[in-house]
Amino acid sequence: MPKSKPRKKPDHTPPPPVDDIKRSARWWAPTMVTLMVLGLAWVVVTYLTDSRYPIPGIGAWNLAGGFGVMMAGFLMTMRWR
Repeated sequence: MPKSKPRKKPDHTPPPPVDDIKRSARWWAPTMVTLMVLGLAWVVVTYLTDSRYPIPGIGAWNLAGGFGVMMAGFLMTMRWR
């Protein structure tokens, strides 16, 4: 029985050094977390005050403002490195 030829394995390429990886600015993570917490606090205040605060006069749109601030924080998580 003829012997089969061994397959040549591809050369291993090591991952890039840590210095070459792009990192986010130092202010990115604190800003991201602050926006999420601020939006959560906004929504909680809106529910506790029956939509009278944090901005009086706009009613249930306070929920949209709180969720909008939270969404900005969550969208920042996609660019965080």
